[in-house]
Amino acid sequence: MFDPVQLRTFLAVAQTLSFTRAAGRLGVRQSTVSQQVRRLEAAAGRQLFVRDTHSVRLTEDGEAMLGFARTILEANERAAHWFAGTRLRGRLRFGASEDFVLTRLPEVLEGFRREHPEVDLELTVDLSETLQKRLAAGRLDLVLAKRHPDEPHGRLVWRDRLVWIGGERLVLDPHRPLPLIAFPPPAVTRARALEVLERSGRSWRVVCTSGSLSGLVAAARAGLGVMAHTLGMIPPGLVRLAPGPGLPDLGEVDVVLLHGAAPGSTAHGAAEALAQAVLAAGDRLQT
Repeated sequence: MFDPVQLRTFLAVAQTLSFTRAAGRLGVRQSTVSQQVRRLEAAAGRQLFVRDTHSVRLTEDGEAMLGFARTILEANERAAHWFAGTRLRGRLRFGASEDFVLTRLPEVLEGFRREHPEVDLELTVDLSETLQKRLAAGRLDLVLAKRHPDEPHGRLVWRDRLVWIGGERLVLDPHRPLPLIAFPPPAVTRARALEVLERSGRSWRVVCTSGSLSGLVAAARAGLGVMAHTLGMIPPGLVRLAPGPGLPDLGEVDVVLLHGAAPGSTAHGAAEALAQAVLAAGDRLQT
């Protein structure tokens, strides 16, 4: 028998690859996270993580435990909802950055609707910054978006790197301005790309602007230029470009859940249930 609390802690560490960030997400001490992981490893009789002072990574047995942990926790949640005798109802306004719509997020939403058929789920897809403004204005109840790692708000789902991506046959001329493909302002990736290019002294020109990720991907596949994107969600047909003098490091970015539904409101219970489903599936949302 594996303890669900230990399994949730394991998933948090596996998704954030950090005991410290996992502790922050779970609202417990780092020592508690370490203790629960050790107990789970003892119960499994296998080492699940390789860790040192600089990094944390899953072992082969840890990779296997990911699937088992999700299955056990999902079954546990279904049983809890069944025997609790309460059903979530009402409207839930959920916003997600377009990056996530091309991942397995639709599967998570489908599972949520199947488990909670009386919740009227409304999905809004837009830029992260725009979604956060709608959340602050009370027009959304829950948002899945990107943020700068220094920003304190939100529940961390996972931390990723921003990288330069482009078509496989793209050749850049170091003596000409960098051709940039980007979302319109106030996109997080656009702002970061322009910031690091200005700081490094690299000249640039925007060759494609689109509010649709499909439009940006089409431009990149056509070889028009490069775009800044999360490493864990690189679209098919595009590749990570090697960093160099003309492609400065873009740094890290956090994927977070932001709540807008007030505790006790009709939407709060549904928002928390969906948040838990997204947190449990965090590693599956990365390609």
